Amino acid sequence: MIHKKNLLAASVALAIAALPMGAQAKTFKWSSQGDVTSWDIHMQNNNTNNAMHAMVYESLTYYNSRTFEIDPVLATSWEEITPTQVRFKLREGVKFSDGSEFTADDAVFSIERAMKPTSNLAVFTNGIERVEKVDPHTIDIHLKAPNPILTRQLTELRIMSKAWAEKNNSLEPKDMKGTEENFAHRNAMGTGPYTLESWQPDTRMVFKRNPHWWGKMEGNVTEVIYQPIGSAATRMAALLSGELDFVLDPTPQDLPRLRKTPSLKVVDGVEYRTIFFGMDQHRDELPGSNIKGKNPLKDQKVRQALYQAIDVNAITKNTMRGLGQPTGTLIAPMVNGWTKELDQRLPYSVEEAKKLLAEAGYPNGFEVDFACPNNRYISDEAICQAVTAMWARIGVKAKLRTQPVATYMPMIQRHEASIYMLGWGVPTFDAMYTLQSLVRTRTEGADGNYNVGRYSNAEADKLIDAAKQESDQDKRTELLRQALKVSNDTISHLPLHNQVIPWAMKKNVNVVHRADNRLDMRLVVID
Repeated sequence: MIHKKNLLAASVALAIAALPMGAQAKTFKWSSQGDVTSWDIHMQNNNTNNAMHAMVYESLTYYNSRTFEIDPVLATSWEEITPTQVRFKLREGVKFSDGSEFTADDAVFSIERAMKPTSNLAVFTNGIERVEKVDPHTIDIHLKAPNPILTRQLTELRIMSKAWAEKNNSLEPKDMKGTEENFAHRNAMGTGPYTLESWQPDTRMVFKRNPHWWGKMEGNVTEVIYQPIGSAATRMAALLSGELDFVLDPTPQDLPRLRKTPSLKVVDGVEYRTIFFGMDQHRDELPGSNIKGKNPLKDQKVRQALYQAIDVNAITKNTMRGLGQPTGTLIAPMVNGWTKELDQRLPYSVEEAKKLLAEAGYPNGFEVDFACPNNRYISDEAICQAVTAMWARIGVKAKLRTQPVATYMPMIQRHEASIYMLGWGVPTFDAMYTLQSLVRTRTEGADGNYNVGRYSNAEADKLIDAAKQESDQDKRTELLRQALKVSNDTISHLPLHNQVIPWAMKKNVNVVHRADNRLDMRLVVID
């Protein structure tokens, strides 16, 4: 239940006195391996996009980078009018970067835009029936049922100017599965602390301070230059030479050297992201496989064989260099619904895997398509290469292909991979976000929106749907745990590990490490 909030103290905490401009103005140059796929804030739900978008666009609520409690941003307070009607008071005096005023019309438009069929953010609009303007600075969100995590979902629903979208023919999100672009795909205009000055895809993004921003900066960065650098060696060389101030994803093999370099420092933190493999459990025959007329991945024994053939400890030690926590479930320990029992992995056993394959009717294994990104997760391509070798030991010939994330994500959404890698963060810190997106049978909206292997289980669906309606927190959490157990027991996916994220930077750079692997530019200070 959401109780009435008086959040002025938290609002004041965001509005820390700005550091003097001019002499203290700083340019911050940083890099990671991937680029955003679009500047349309409602097109695709992935962490790289969401993190970059948060520099330019704001949401009604957002997580405090230090406490991960909910902070008021474009909303200053909220209260339940009824269990299914929540009223939000909007911050007055806020302007978009073109100087126009932010009002309830923009909030209603943006949430409705995120609910459009071409939006990939349905998991964050989950349970919202409609949005209503009460007055120029008040909106009501009407729910299909009581929703105890509404304010957490709203952290990712960023607000776009309705007038700007109308003027620039961007009333609906770009369809990530199509090729047609709208103006919002390559351009941005929000209420956030920075403006997007330029974007050269896969090359460079430049941000400047937004002169109309309502908030106050704790940091002193006035210009941000982001360079996606796919080559790990090139990223590390740029950091070591001083060309870059910060690297979000230093390579595991370079960490010992970085930690010993006097001009640099490494800040470590556990991420809320779980890395796993999904499997096509829908097609009757897998494209490119030597097995004709049936799909081996539909057989639970085959899925279990693939699971038990993966030596996850060897991957953690040799490939990840310790930057992973092996897991037996689809959520990390900080997510509501996790238990130690659910986290227990099935034992690694080549012999058991071979036995399961033989029982399933594949004593000699089979050929299967295997797709992975090569610039999204820590050592993603190397992990998939290692797993390919492990599966070969049981006779499964995985035909590995890797792609940059910009083409990889739309490809798996089109169901073009038989086995695929995905990393799933949980911005709500609640297992419903994972279960509804990854485990629930695909229907509409958020249900199964990233269940691209099209796993379907009636018992899991029943538990997930019951948890959606349950307002008692203890009962709801138990339903989530039961659904996770069904997912585990039926091998819906092949869980690997939770990422441990090191950030590397110059000694004079001070940042706050977030569990969602996002750099909060409002807090970056360069001494």
